[in-house]
Amino acid sequence: MNDLASKTLTLKTSEDVVRMRQAVRERAIELGFGLVDQTKLVTAASELARNTILYGGGGEVLLEVVTQGDRRGICLTFSDRGPGIPNIELALKDGYTSGSGLGLGLGGAKRLSNEFNIVSQVGGGTRVTIKRWR
Repeated sequence: MNDLASKTLTLKTSEDVVRMRQAVRERAIELGFGLVDQTKLVTAASELARNTILYGGGGEVLLEVVTQGDRRGICLTFSDRGPGIPNIELALKDGYTSGSGLGLGLGGAKRLSNEFNIVSQVGGGTRVTIKRWR
């Protein structure tokens, strides 16, 4: 594995989403994630990155390698300074959409992750953290 245990990437354009997907997949491969786990992680990351751009007006993602005992994993923290989410419970429901994302939604990203946390303040932005363990 390379010497970068963490990396922050800007999310403003669709090209940034492509670069983020590549970085997440590369890190997952370095850690020995199987194809199914790589796909779940990259799919969740894509949805969250698009949300960051579309609804948060852009932001960033912090990609970190994390350990817990003998386990290793990837933690992704998506942050924006957008309008925030007024009703997180509603936003996590299946079928909820406020736009034209992948259709997966926050709930889908949550299901594809081993750990999921969201903090949002109306007028103060949103931070979503996901972890996938190997």
